[in-house]
Amino acid sequence: MASFVPSKEIREATLAALAKRGVALEEIAELTLFLQKDYVPGLCLETCLMSVQHVLEKREVQNAILTGIELDELAERGQLSQPLQTMIEADESLYGVDEILALSILNIYGSIGYTNYGYIDKLKVGVLQRLNDKSSGQVHAFLDDLVGAVAAAAASRIAHHHRGELERAAEQQTD
Repeated sequence: MASFVPSKEIREATLAALAKRGVALEEIAELTLFLQKDYVPGLCLETCLMSVQHVLEKREVQNAILTGIELDELAERGQLSQPLQTMIEADESLYGVDEILALSILNIYGSIGYTNYGYIDKLKVGVLQRLNDKSSGQVHAFLDDLVGAVAAAAASRIAHHHRGELERAAEQQTD
């Protein structure tokens, strides 16, 4: 008989891992708001937070976050083999596996998520700036990209819903 981990346990572990690493869901929602505020009139932080929570319900997202955080923590403790230890610890620019893991989240929500992710990854705004601060002594090679991807996916989700609302309103006007 195959064993499996219940979804509730994985969801709780994901939320606990984010909290343990000092990332509040509201901080991710702030990134989402930053990405979509100019495109969705009246968008509020609460709507962005609900979208972030919806993204975090996806098993693929949870798996990516748990895996990335585990690798960051192993690197912090110096428990990876070389040269991987040095590459992750330094968040080496040519080591792109952290971005690839983040892109697995974006695959769920379409191409707009990729452009949003690239934009905030380059700007390093909000929580991303803090996660990229090497002086903390923590390794966030994976976490910064994963947080950016969750925010970008939530922004993509909002953009798609907004477009749907606009189209429904236009259809009602023509009826």
